[in-house]
Amino acid sequence: MPKEYTASGIQMLENPRFTAETTPEFLSEQATGPVRRWQASAPGYAPTPLVGLSGLAQTLGVRAVLVKDESKRFGLNAFKGLGGLYALCRVVCEHLGLDYRTATLAQLQQKSLRPQISQMVFITTTDGNHGKGVSWAAGMLGCKAHVYMPKGSAPVRAQAIRDAGSAEVTITDMNYDDTVRYTAALAKEKGWFLVQDTSWPGYEQVPRWIVQGYTTMVYEALRQMGQQGFAAPTHVFLQAGVGAMAGGVLGALACSCGKALPCVSIVEPCEVACIYASAQKADGAPHAACGSGETMMAGLNCAEPCGITWPILRDLARFYFACPDSVSAHGMRVLADPAPGDAPVISGESGAVGAGLLSLLCTNAALQPMRSALGLGPDSVVLLLNTEGDTDPQNYQKIVGRGAHSGG
Repeated sequence: MPKEYTASGIQMLENPRFTAETTPEFLSEQATGPVRRWQASAPGYAPTPLVGLSGLAQTLGVRAVLVKDESKRFGLNAFKGLGGLYALCRVVCEHLGLDYRTATLAQLQQKSLRPQISQMVFITTTDGNHGKGVSWAAGMLGCKAHVYMPKGSAPVRAQAIRDAGSAEVTITDMNYDDTVRYTAALAKEKGWFLVQDTSWPGYEQVPRWIVQGYTTMVYEALRQMGQQGFAAPTHVFLQAGVGAMAGGVLGALACSCGKALPCVSIVEPCEVACIYASAQKADGAPHAACGSGETMMAGLNCAEPCGITWPILRDLARFYFACPDSVSAHGMRVLADPAPGDAPVISGESGAVGAGLLSLLCTNAALQPMRSALGLGPDSVVLLLNTEGDTDPQNYQKIVGRGAHSGG
């Protein structure tokens, strides 16, 4: 059985299946070239910053802490537009019989195609950020979009989706995974186009496009690291809900780094940790989370793994973590109130858990066995992905300004 550690409310699982031999070629730099061409044609495209936190690195006793700040992506305050844009453009091209390798966003926006494209209706389920990306992309293309959110979703997140583009937004009385099933059935009934950022048997193609869209973060970050004098990261912490982003990023790293793949850890909320639960079963199959499903990390509140990225996470991750909300809250405060000389990074509940975990691993004596297992030390170059900014501004201020969720 996998080796497991528990301390200070944090669980860590070592992956006995790890191998650097798996290379998911559909996520390689060459295979995802069309992704970046489409993204670069969108208004406001620019590589997001790779923020070096040298003061924090010195405090934590590592060589470097680098944060890819996706709160700056397309003005959406989150990374999800990367996948939504590419997937919608691919679906439109396929529907119209256009070659995605040569078609352009400007072409899809031409007046001559408007009558056909305007009749296309997209539908998706979201915890917030994916729906915002779909709404934004649909608005650019002149399509209709329906976005459904699980019960308990913050109204401010729903309004942000409406404001981003053309979507009609509904908050349901179901959890995330049941809402996904509902929207899939509704898409079939209405003849709408489902653009979901998770997959299951029989629904893989569109999620593959979405996952490919996320790889841009990796290829930008690796180029930026080279410009800053780093060959590659030694450690990467990737937060996961269904694991689409984490699997896409890990797969792209595997394609770029080969056998020199850095030590990658997957980080989830302890009450809804489906990747951790799947790895814990150790039978190679994906499994649903068995916790309460309650977490402030709304973008990670997903109980069933994405089918197309689970094998990547199963074979290429070195460690899995399940963390209480206090870890993410700690990360939000660490990034917002930086060490002397560092720039502040605004990171929301689902974006900061990796930073919080890294900080605690390096400063909490009770977590020393975990730190040793990871090999964190003075030569470590740590890459973190801040996948969202203050997407719930009121809760952000409550946590950062008033110390909410400070407990274990």
